[in-house]
Amino acid sequence: MSKVDVNPDPAPAPASLQALISYLAHEAEPVIVLDPSYNILGANLAYRRQFGATGQPVLGQKCYRVSHHYELPCDQVGEHCPMRRALELGGPDRVLHIHHTPRGPEHVDVELRPVLGADGVVLAYVERLRTVRHASAEPSAAGLVGRSAVFVTALESLQRVAPSMLPVLLLGESGTGKELFARALHEASPRAGGPFVVVDCSGLSEALFESELFGYEKGAFTGAHARKPGLVETAEGGTLFLDEMGDVPLAMQVKLLRLIETGGYRRVGGLETRQADFRLVAATHQPLARRVAEGRFREDLYYRISAFPIELPALRERPEDIALLVDSILKREAPAGMPLCVTPTALARLQAHAWPGNVRELRNVLERARLFADDGVIRVEHLPPGLVRGSVLPAAKEPSDQALLHALQGFTGTRRTLAARLGLSERTLYRRLKALGQD
Repeated sequence: MSKVDVNPDPAPAPASLQALISYLAHEAEPVIVLDPSYNILGANLAYRRQFGATGQPVLGQKCYRVSHHYELPCDQVGEHCPMRRALELGGPDRVLHIHHTPRGPEHVDVELRPVLGADGVVLAYVERLRTVRHASAEPSAAGLVGRSAVFVTALESLQRVAPSMLPVLLLGESGTGKELFARALHEASPRAGGPFVVVDCSGLSEALFESELFGYEKGAFTGAHARKPGLVETAEGGTLFLDEMGDVPLAMQVKLLRLIETGGYRRVGGLETRQADFRLVAATHQPLARRVAEGRFREDLYYRISAFPIELPALRERPEDIALLVDSILKREAPAGMPLCVTPTALARLQAHAWPGNVRELRNVLERARLFADDGVIRVEHLPPGLVRGSVLPAAKEPSDQALLHALQGFTGTRRTLAARLGLSERTLYRRLKALGQD
């Protein structure tokens, strides 16, 4: 088997592109070369191994047919097309897409760069693809799961910031999976080989918070019979996750700010200044900006920890993910040799519920329901009575044409942002806009 496929089209690519295709054959990551008409000119062995369906030729095919099974380019079906965006920018573009692969749909980080000729005209594009291993677009027994636009937006932000050392602040309601996102961020970072240490800031007094975080020396206080390293020291070379950061005692926020700014800290009862080495990820369900205005959270600390905020969506904002999450939770909870499933009627009820407790509430409901499902099938009667009777989302109403046109006036953001604002999918928004002559 050759190391690289070359476009079999009788019209040969320029020698410069042939050389580029041959060069990319030695890349360890999947790479393809595309012409400006979306045709795949070359694909290295790594790409064919990860993304090429058995027995299906890749070369000469349209990239959107291979990756998405679409009959039109991504931007014409309501999605972000990196080639179109790169053409508009005159430079590279990057996006997180869901690609069809021999293993099923997967989240893929796509980076596309134009190849220019001597006259500045685009000859081709080089597309590098990296499969996202810490999130699944199918039911999974572990990790993050989702396919909705709001979930993909949060995941894309995570992919962007993971290689850096910037502090990350995860924002969202309780039960939205902030610890899972923090762990995924750690696993996608250069510190994945180091420890991932969780500090639950809620309910800790000032004295207990300091000793837990910084550790203490023998004899520092009654009961300190031996030296104990703190969680900062335990996180050496890895990630320190401060969950419910808004609950950090005000007096401790000064020491925490000093730790973040200088990396220096002292054990309780100690004199030696130690140097910390960790990547900080914080999370809170509280509106920190409002707590700053109320004088309950230090402004300087707020700006230090919120260098890269990521808003995690509530479950009611991603109803299309509920079936995926249900299957994933049941995979995790199913007894050995006894698969669990949900009837269509019960699933419809789960999809209609408002889920004020988010994914945590969904997991609790399913854990309870499976105890009544003796044959492994969860039915409506196995769901909590309150869930069956009430607290359901109102039926979504699509905006009128007039409301849609009004929303367009002065709007300068992306189609994804506009769709989220209007409560539509990107594809629905695209069809609506096209029908109104606004595409």
